[in-house]
Amino acid sequence: MPTKADIRDELEQQISQFMHSGGAVHQIERGLSGRIDNSKPLNQSSIGFEKPKDQRTPLPDVVSELEARRQPTKPTTKTSNKKPTRKMLYDDFGEPLRWVWVE
Repeated sequence: MPTKADIRDELEQQISQFMHSGGAVHQIERGLSGRIDNSKPLNQSSIGFEKPKDQRTPLPDVVSELEARRQPTKPTTKTSNKKPTRKMLYDDFGEPLRWVWVE
């Protein structure tokens, strides 16, 4: 699979071959369209809206049932009487590394 750099290099090579063989790049005015007949608006079918809108199923009872099954979250209580303590961390070989504070 070619990388982005490979694709970029290949495009640069094609552009340089085009320019060296006498090709020219024409500047197009801003706002011009690439469509042949741009006086009419785009068809709905041309932009992906071929079929009618699907009917949605209302689900408030299902949502309320799911909400009722949820476990209530326990409030986090911070106890101010516990003080952090120092704990030694050891490496894989049992050598002490550093002290850390643990609550």
